[in-house]
Amino acid sequence: MVDSAMAPQRARCLLVTGGAGFIGGNFVQHWAERHPHDTLVVLDALTYAGNLATIQPLVDRGAVAFVHGDITDAALVSALLADRAIDTIVHFAAESHVDRSIADPGAFVHTNIVGTLTLLVAARAAWCRDGAWTSGVRFHHVSTDEVFGSLAPNEAPFRETTPYAPNSPYAASKAGADHLVRAWVHTYGLPATISNCSNNYGPYHFPEKLIPLLIVNALHGKPLPVYGDGQQVRDWLYVTDHCRAIDLILDRGEEGRTYTVGGRAEHANLDIVHLVCSLIDARFADDPALTQRYPDCPAARGAPCRSLVSHVTDRAGHDRRYAIDPTRIAAELGFEPTETLATGLSRTVDWYLANEAWWRPVMDGSYRDWISQQYGDRESVS
Repeated sequence: MVDSAMAPQRARCLLVTGGAGFIGGNFVQHWAERHPHDTLVVLDALTYAGNLATIQPLVDRGAVAFVHGDITDAALVSALLADRAIDTIVHFAAESHVDRSIADPGAFVHTNIVGTLTLLVAARAAWCRDGAWTSGVRFHHVSTDEVFGSLAPNEAPFRETTPYAPNSPYAASKAGADHLVRAWVHTYGLPATISNCSNNYGPYHFPEKLIPLLIVNALHGKPLPVYGDGQQVRDWLYVTDHCRAIDLILDRGEEGRTYTVGGRAEHANLDIVHLVCSLIDARFADDPALTQRYPDCPAARGAPCRSLVSHVTDRAGHDRRYAIDPTRIAAELGFEPTETLATGLSRTVDWYLANEAWWRPVMDGSYRDWISQQYGDRESVS
């Protein structure tokens, strides 16, 4: 396995959009640790799923400059690229929850498509003069496997050449963003790469997504909602493995290339629910102190957490199966996941048990109150 952190690299100045979100925040932590001589600037609007606490220690010690703002703010984005001498954009910022996209598709089009367009226009203005691009610049766009639609049970996994067939407003908005990046590569010569990843999980995941929701609800004895029969299949990728993959793409990925990034871990949603429940049951059996901390959890009284499973009406247009073929990134860049589903889920459960101080303010609303008090209409803090 090849790791880009092993090789000497020129110092970069990265703008990480959505760098206080789940994947973006993990990436910022990864990059700050692996590339301490680089400059990191995070641009995040701190909407409901952004959590400054994820990167606050790095901000406090000056390893990261945080800018509170929106990627659709053209003036702010252009000023950042110029004033901070940005040479690399890693674009995570996106509305990403399918249920929310069904309820409010306009917000997804605005952030995911208009926001990406704003970044592309600003990058071209900052990095391209008379058709010549500044040496060493890179725009990396982080996308999703959902742009490819749904797979039949025995159909081959998605790969870079799979035709797009998005089935939700979220997936359609991400597909639109992908197409804009491709157009900038083809039309203007933008030095860009794209990655389409499978379902991520791990630390700092906002508790509306399946795995963190299962953990937090189980600890509080609340229902564990499962859409339909729970047999929707996803390929699961531990978030730090995804960060390593992006690191490799930025280091040695071919400009204009797309890479599909997966965890080689296809499982039905109901299987994931049962695995998480079993892990929590085992933690309570091993640590009596958890019974005092979470007395409402079934495991606190010796009952299985899977007793909380509640099947609910399936999501409209719910895709049945996603799967990724990661052959290209493995062959060209040497990437392979280091976490199996078993080890990754175990680490994830342990992280949530050890970091109630991160997720509790998210769940009780106090974090949103703090954000409003801290920022209001202010645009930035460094």
